[in-house]
Amino acid sequence: MSIKYVGRPVDRLDGRAKTTGQARFAAEHPYPDLAHAALVHSTIARGRITAIDADAARAAKGVIEVLTHENAPAMKPPPARSLLNLSTMVIGTSVNYLATDEVHWNGQPVAVVVAESPEAARHAAGLVRVTYEELPAVVDFAAEVPNATPQKGNALMPAAADKGDAEAALAAAPVSVDLRFTTPPHNHNAIEPHATTAVWDGDRLTLHEGTQSITWLRSHLAQRFGVPPRNIRVLSPYVGGGFGGKGSVWAGTLLAVLAARATKRPVRLVLTRAGVYHTVGGRTPSTQRVALGAESDGRLTALIHTSVARTGRVGGGGEQITSASRHLYDSPNIRLRQSLVQLDLLSNTFMRAPGESIGTFALESAVDELACELGMDPVELRMRNEPARNPMDRKRFTHRMLREAYEVGAERFGWRERDPRPGSMRDGRWLVGMGVASAYHPAFQLPANVTVRLGADGGVVVRCGLHEIGVGAATVQAQIAADELGVPLESVRVEVGDSELPEGPMAGGSGQTASAAASVMEACRKLRRAALDLARKSPDSPLRGVSAPEARDGGLFQGASGETYAAILTRAGRDHLEVTAGGGMLRFMAKTVRERSRWVKAASGAQFCEVRVDRDTGEVRVSRWVGVFDVGTVINAKTVASQLRGGIVMGIGLALSEETLVDPRTGRIVNASLADYHVPVHADVPRIDVHCLDEPDPTMPLGLIGVGEVSITGVGAAVANAVRHATGKRVTDLPITLDKLLPL
Repeated sequence: MSIKYVGRPVDRLDGRAKTTGQARFAAEHPYPDLAHAALVHSTIARGRITAIDADAARAAKGVIEVLTHENAPAMKPPPARSLLNLSTMVIGTSVNYLATDEVHWNGQPVAVVVAESPEAARHAAGLVRVTYEELPAVVDFAAEVPNATPQKGNALMPAAADKGDAEAALAAAPVSVDLRFTTPPHNHNAIEPHATTAVWDGDRLTLHEGTQSITWLRSHLAQRFGVPPRNIRVLSPYVGGGFGGKGSVWAGTLLAVLAARATKRPVRLVLTRAGVYHTVGGRTPSTQRVALGAESDGRLTALIHTSVARTGRVGGGGEQITSASRHLYDSPNIRLRQSLVQLDLLSNTFMRAPGESIGTFALESAVDELACELGMDPVELRMRNEPARNPMDRKRFTHRMLREAYEVGAERFGWRERDPRPGSMRDGRWLVGMGVASAYHPAFQLPANVTVRLGADGGVVVRCGLHEIGVGAATVQAQIAADELGVPLESVRVEVGDSELPEGPMAGGSGQTASAAASVMEACRKLRRAALDLARKSPDSPLRGVSAPEARDGGLFQGASGETYAAILTRAGRDHLEVTAGGGMLRFMAKTVRERSRWVKAASGAQFCEVRVDRDTGEVRVSRWVGVFDVGTVINAKTVASQLRGGIVMGIGLALSEETLVDPRTGRIVNASLADYHVPVHADVPRIDVHCLDEPDPTMPLGLIGVGEVSITGVGAAVANAVRHATGKRVTDLPITLDKLLPL
């Protein structure tokens, strides 16, 4: 293969469509007679509806229908979650909406108003009056932590582990730290709020939806509405941000489809920002204990990491909070435990690096505190405990260059200029601190099916049910196909975002690119062989008798001899060649189990942060950032850098501002808007220098690992460690706000 495009900073192929407004998202597809829906949310956390007065709403101008549990068509209940059917993992909650008078959380949809305009629907929704029989509810996470029960693990996500006797080793350690950390719940705030446009034609459904899982969404809707999957077409060519929040099936989607079936009209439902908070799950809160014991030279003798997280009584799942602690540090004694509490709240769900993002905050903060106790440089302490093999089971790493990441990062950041004494570095009224932390996220793959079509005009079409959630998914697959076939990038078209395409992988776990790349490469190899076989059949072809030509210059060549694909197809009287590649879930599961029994593979990195803390007000500003990452082969230098920076920005929000506030009396989210839930803006974000080592992992397609999530891991700790260096104060409860620092 002649590499021309892989690794280059190629502009996104959909960039022009998005910047000129040609790209249409889920709420932008016109239909004749389109109606609009709005939700009515419960105001209690648990109980039963005793009455719904919708008369005023039905009488309002423009209202078509008000659906409640008293008159809504029935949906089938959702199936139970099962690893044997991974599509069930995208079920948002177990609630069968509008099929029961039961209320399971504060904000649950209890009615849907359908009207001629979105304004009329929202107005009428405010006229619906609901009375309840309120039942006792458990909504206070902090109060319930003592009642946590052990989390059940599985083959893909173990929840407990032991090596040696960590508690005894901790008690005997010459130097130790034992810290408790808390992280708050977080909510999703993608630029595109969740939106659905649903159109029924008899028993056939067309759905425009911003989703991270086209195939599994279709499977779920087929089950809920009693139609074959082939009768449902999900269209999702563009998704305005996902981050896990659009990976599951939530109430808005189901109720839009239900409303369209009930009214026999196309229906659009666009969630308000508050509606997203009340019906789409977010990140679980956590309490964590990290205890470390070490010899006086810094070598770890004990590592204990335990966590308590939250699920809803109607859904959600455990997260990989202690995941990084299985892999980052060599210790003869390790104890890991994850526990859960069930509350009468909306289910938690995937959110960028679920588990690892908050787990690395605790682990890497504790490692930094141990460095302070030892009087040792935090980078040196980490490198002294860098394992040669996986600490828990001695499996080999397929690819691990964390030492190199720290070496490059320390040089780019200027770590040698750091005065280790807390509070010693100042710039006027600002206390200056430097912090560091490790980033870590496991590599992941799912099944991907593709077709690649080569036309007699030299054009190439790659078709796969991928999800373009803003990361340049189609662009990188075009780069891979162009190099594999030796054709110009501009001759490759990639079709994504349609359930009628070959089934693609879910956009999650930082695995979509690698999953699709494996199948695209396989298909292109098949296509090269098919073209060569076709050429060999012609006595006039210069490829007759050639066994291993190179794909380049729009065709197949051996030295100066060869011909273009267009010439091969034209001579054969063919207008195209088309091949398929990929596999099903059983093949994927077998491959995953086989690989996990042999080795550990993951993306990793070193996060370097500089903060400035106002000594009078306690204001914290992140002033500099360097992140160096080992993510395997870089396919597109431009989109990779964008992904890595985006994760760091999201991590700065996790560290300094993001916090969902839940009323511990009522279970109501009280800051369900961007006016009160604070995400980073331009003024909060410094120049972010990211660098990739660009060394391939030999076990992954093209050597790529995955970049979507690794760069948020370690960010919270790097900020907290820099604040500790600047002020001498260790903040163990996120977010790091003024009240946790003052007085200085």
